[in-house]
Amino acid sequence: MSIIDEPAIQEYHLLREQLTKLKQVVRETVNEPIHVLPFLQPGRLARVKDGETDWGWGVIVNFQKKQEKSGSDQNQGKQYIVDILLNCSPDNSGKPKPATANENPNFQVVPVLLPLMNGLSTIRVYIPKDLRDVANRQSVAKSLKEVSKRFPDGIPMLDPIEDMKIETSTFKKAIRKIESLEDKLYSTPSFKTEDLMVRYQLYCRKMAIENELKTIRKHIKNGESVILKSELKSMKRVLRRLGYASQEDIIETKGRVACEINATDAAELIITELMFSGVFNDLEIEQCASLLSCFVFQEKVDSNLRLREEIAAPYRKLQETARRIAKVAQESKINIDTEEYLQKFSPHMMEVVYSWAKGSKFSEICGMTDIFEGSIIRCMRRLEELLRQLCSAAKAIGNSELENKFAEAINKLKRDIVFAASLYL
Repeated sequence: MSIIDEPAIQEYHLLREQLTKLKQVVRETVNEPIHVLPFLQPGRLARVKDGETDWGWGVIVNFQKKQEKSGSDQNQGKQYIVDILLNCSPDNSGKPKPATANENPNFQVVPVLLPLMNGLSTIRVYIPKDLRDVANRQSVAKSLKEVSKRFPDGIPMLDPIEDMKIETSTFKKAIRKIESLEDKLYSTPSFKTEDLMVRYQLYCRKMAIENELKTIRKHIKNGESVILKSELKSMKRVLRRLGYASQEDIIETKGRVACEINATDAAELIITELMFSGVFNDLEIEQCASLLSCFVFQEKVDSNLRLREEIAAPYRKLQETARRIAKVAQESKINIDTEEYLQKFSPHMMEVVYSWAKGSKFSEICGMTDIFEGSIIRCMRRLEELLRQLCSAAKAIGNSELENKFAEAINKLKRDIVFAASLYL
C-alpha cells in the first residue's frame, strides 16, 4: 500500500493515538465518583460515548448506586448508574442504540454506567417531574435543541480544574500534555493539506491490515506449537515402545546409540535396530558398506535394478525393519505412509559400493550405473562419515568386533580418486 508522504501521516497517527490515550486518562479521572457525583444534578447536559458509539448530548435525570455485596476500588465507577434522557432509535429490539440523522427524534431515559460519561456541560435545563409522558420528554428535547442552536461552536463544558477542582499532579500533567499535542497537531504545516484525512484513513487501513497479519501469524505459531506438541508426544511414544527410552523418558542404551548417528535423514532408528538385531554381525565388511549406502543415497534413479543375492538379502532385512518401525509409528498416531517411508532408502548404490569395497576401479563402477560420477563420489564420502559415526556407536555399547568391522569398511572405501583432496590432478 503506497501512501504519499507516509512519514508525516505516521507522525499524525502517532499524535492522535497519544491524544486518545491521554484523553481517556482525563475522562477516567473526571468520571471518578469523588469528582463527578456532585455535578450529576437533574437537568445538566451530559455527553455519552460507549466505545465507538457516540450518543451525543443528553440530559441527566437522576443517578443511583447499585447494591453490590463486594466491589474493588478500581471498579467504583461501575457501581453508579446515571439515568440520562437520550435520543434513541425507534427500533426497540435488543440493546438501545442512538438514533440516526434520518430517524425521527425518540427521547428515552436510558440507564448509563458512570464510566461511559464523556463530559458534562455547564448548562442545565428544566425537566418535568414525570418523564413517562411523551409530551414532557419532547419538551426537554426542544430545550436541548435550543441550547445547541445558541452555541453553534459547541456546548460549553465544565472545566475539570476550574469548575470541578481536580488538582492532582498527574491530572494536570495530562492536561498540559494534551494542550501541547493539540498545538503541534494544528500548527504543523504538513497536517494542513486538503487530502490529509484521505491519506490518514488509508494509513489506518494499512495499520489494521498489519495488525491483522500479526494476529494471524500469532495464531499460526500457536497452532504449530500445539501440532508440534502433539507430534512430540507421539514420537516419545515410539521411542518408548522400541526401547530407546524408559517410561520416565530416560534414555536407554539403544537411545544412546541412535544419538551417535546424524549423517542420515530419518534412518537412526533403522540402523540402530539393525545393529541390535545382529544383522551387521552376520555380514561381510563389503556387505555392511553396501547396505549402509541405502541411507546416504537419496537421488531418484529411473533404471530397473536387480541385486545379487549377497546384497539383496541384507536389503530385505532393512525393509522388514523399516516396515516394523513404520507400523509402530502409525500405532503411536504419527501420520506416516509406509511405502513412501521405504522409498527413502534407495538400493541403487548397493552394487556400486559393494564392487568398490571389493577393489574395483572407479572407471569400472561408473560403467555399472547411470548415476553421475559426482553423485557417486558424494555418496561415498557421506557413507564414510556414517561409518565413522557407527564406529562411535559400537564403541558406546562396547562392541569392539563391530567397531573394527566398520573401521575396516572405511579403509576399503577410502582410496583412489573418490577421496582425493582435489579432482584436478
